Amino acid sequence: MNGSEPDTKKAASTKRQQAVEMPKQEPEDRVKNFREVALGYTEEMAREEASRCLQCKKPQCRKGCPVDVPIPDFIKCITEGNYADGISVIKTKNALPAVCGRVCPQEEQCQKMCILGKKGNPISIGRLERYLADWEREHGVQVPDRAPPTGKKVAVIGAGPAGLTVSADLVKLGHEVTLFEALHVAGGVLIYGIPEFRLPKDIVQKEVEYVQRLGVDLRLGNLIGRIHTIPELLESGYDAVFIGSGAGLPQWTGCPGENLGGIYSANEFLIRVNLMKAYDFPQKDTPIRVGKHVVVIGGGNVAMDCARISMRLGATVCLNYRRSRKELPAREEEIENAEEEGLICRFLNAPLEFYGDDKGWVKAMRCTEMELCEPDASGRQSCRIVPDTDFTMDADTVIVAIGQTPNPIIQRTTTGLQTDPRKGTIIIDDEGRTNLKGVFAGGDVATGAATVISAMGAGRRAAQAIHDFLTNQEPKEGSP
Repeated sequence: MNGSEPDTKKAASTKRQQAVEMPKQEPEDRVKNFREVALGYTEEMAREEASRCLQCKKPQCRKGCPVDVPIPDFIKCITEGNYADGISVIKTKNALPAVCGRVCPQEEQCQKMCILGKKGNPISIGRLERYLADWEREHGVQVPDRAPPTGKKVAVIGAGPAGLTVSADLVKLGHEVTLFEALHVAGGVLIYGIPEFRLPKDIVQKEVEYVQRLGVDLRLGNLIGRIHTIPELLESGYDAVFIGSGAGLPQWTGCPGENLGGIYSANEFLIRVNLMKAYDFPQKDTPIRVGKHVVVIGGGNVAMDCARISMRLGATVCLNYRRSRKELPAREEEIENAEEEGLICRFLNAPLEFYGDDKGWVKAMRCTEMELCEPDASGRQSCRIVPDTDFTMDADTVIVAIGQTPNPIIQRTTTGLQTDPRKGTIIIDDEGRTNLKGVFAGGDVATGAATVISAMGAGRRAAQAIHDFLTNQEPKEGSP
């Protein structure tokens, strides 16, 4: 009997080190459809995974969360079967848990800090968050009480992750919030930038509806900078303005021939497919031209999304990235999914020129090999052209996914607003204040293209700063 105790303890320890895998569609099936790839935990799986949590007295995971979710608290609720309490805990800090549970890079944030990760797999925090959000959607969403009205009005520009977050936080604090969105659908990059198979659009809309039920006045089709300027909003009775208009202006390679037909920016490609459902043409009105040989230039999550969409549209897809696989900035999970689905990768090369046919459509591209050099100022490995290594490859569709910058319309129509002339971003302090009184900003419009959760974190910090400004309080040390 005594001899079996060490074996029992060892087995328990081994089980604690191994995360519960989430089921997903098989590669050969999912590459033929746009349904969600990851299928989510069952209740049994969620409780088994939650039971691995050590419930640390000083949880490091929470320090890794940009929106400061009380992670051990909601995980404990799962182990106890108190799912309603668990989702309520999350929503004290995060108004978009179904989104974050799917697209947040937990492996580089909260899960990276998990103590269990030192000897095994960290707790699957994102998958547990997704489980609670999906449970709530099935069992009914509860809307928390709002603070008494303050009489203050805030205009929020952009219904993406930052704008939705700051709106939810401010309206719960009792302020009147109007959320202006330029497009005909709210959600920003969540709607137009992330494929259906990673983030179903009906889930995004449910999250938006929750923010509206909190009391936010959502106004679609309102392009601020054209319909109204920020000075006009302030003059019309708004006490503060938050700019969360994102980074929707594509960057290009600058190579000759880039204006040929069949060469898309990632933004145009993703908007046509995700927002306008071009993959369902002619049932939907918007077509998309995807040839047999698609080349995606870039290596981030956006590039992976474009590649995986193209494979689902029947193309053979090659990813061209100027650095090696080790330097790919995309999430490892998305890289692995893309490779399982058949993505071909050509590393250490870059485009030089695009060639067209007699009808003006791209048919090939000339490339050059690259080599890695010393790290640059940011610590990232730089690269350079290897002379006399040019080669040509077929490409009847090219998608350029090398980054985005903010659209300059707000910056150009707001006199005196300080911006970074090189990046086109709005300059803010750590709490989201711009140089103009009552004007705040956050998310990609201030940082350049980044993650959904980083934009949400910026929204939370700005919401607290706006609240302090409206109530004439000094900024709180360590405020979210």
